Amino acid sequence: MNIRTAFIRLARATATTAALTLLTAATSTATHAAATTNDPVPEGTVFVDAASLPADELRGLDQPTPYAEYARSHGSKSAAPRAAADPAPGDQQDLRQQCANHAAQAKTATGWLKSRFESCQKRPFDLVLRDVRGTTTLGRLWFDQWVLGFAYDGSRRVDYVSSIENIRVQPIPTEDAKKWRIGQHFHHSVNASSSDADPQVTAPQTVNRDELLGVWDTQPHWNLTYASPDKGALFDQGNQQRVFLTVAMDVSASSPNSAPFTGGSNVYNSSVRYDYAGPVAGKHKGTVFSKARVELVMSQRDPAVNESAVHIYDALNRPERTFPSWPGKSVPGSKEPLRRVVDPTKIEDNRKKSIKECKKVWGDYAGSGLECDEYPFASTKEGSTKGDNRFSVRLIDGKDNRKGGERLNEMYTLNRILDGDPFYVKITN
Repeated sequence: MNIRTAFIRLARATATTAALTLLTAATSTATHAAATTNDPVPEGTVFVDAASLPADELRGLDQPTPYAEYARSHGSKSAAPRAAADPAPGDQQDLRQQCANHAAQAKTATGWLKSRFESCQKRPFDLVLRDVRGTTTLGRLWFDQWVLGFAYDGSRRVDYVSSIENIRVQPIPTEDAKKWRIGQHFHHSVNASSSDADPQVTAPQTVNRDELLGVWDTQPHWNLTYASPDKGALFDQGNQQRVFLTVAMDVSASSPNSAPFTGGSNVYNSSVRYDYAGPVAGKHKGTVFSKARVELVMSQRDPAVNESAVHIYDALNRPERTFPSWPGKSVPGSKEPLRRVVDPTKIEDNRKKSIKECKKVWGDYAGSGLECDEYPFASTKEGSTKGDNRFSVRLIDGKDNRKGGERLNEMYTLNRILDGDPFYVKITN
């Protein structure tokens, strides 16, 4: 099953319009406050991050109860089996598992970027409801925020599956956690200065969801699509129709008459690039998560490219063994990125200078079956003509050299690496 099919299935299974009460970020707190009943409530309450409180203020609030269990024990007749039990499509299940295995990265604002086409955030929240004077603690709320992101090689769209899951509560007896709410509020911006002419993005119709805990608990997932229209193939005219987009999300938490939770601004941040770059990118158009780290990985034990791999390893780790030789030499690609060049004249100039350097060291090698291997590659801005002599050349088997070039080109097209895009090189054993 492909990702797009999986996304559609999830949308049908978990995001029914009738089940959602969607409010704007600007009015969500005011709206649910206006809907408060006449039940006695603490005056002036606020949710704060539990990490901001001293340990003595958290005593007795260390026994989280799953929300469904709490709701049943407090007379709720609407608490149904949690929708999280509904199986997500296979592609999403795999990403969720991998995301959980990268917990440290997954809880950051950018989340874990698996690739240029898949990303995820799993961010735990631990909030305490207290009065604004800080004299009374009214309860504790735990939950996990998930955002799965899918970009596409071949389509100018990006999809997000967002959810609030694993909700647990521990209110004091006089506080009703069934009236607590959580909100997710998406917003976006286009970087016009970095984008090509007339950058356009179509946002989803619904970008805010503010719900009672019980609604999140039974229907945790919702879906958003940001698409960029194109004007047809203009890459031959120098217009790659690149659009640089930032998608961000704020989280809100509230109870009746509470002040807004102030720690939920920009808790999620996703950088996206749309393009219609043509064959240089592989598929003519697509979308990527632009902050994802791209690596060309080669193994010294791979017989097809082992000589290329050893040469690059020496250049990165033992530059004193490489030519041209000079004291203190270092070569980029491991900690410093390389950046792709697509200008054929620049690429050819790099090759000519590298071949000249090979002949200077080894003489005429014509007919030997050997070829001049260069690193950084001729198709990078860091190639031999950059002028800093931070490059290396070596004679290696011709077949190995050509196969290494094929691997590099595959990496470019599989990751939609355009002119100037950064990437790294990793050599394994």
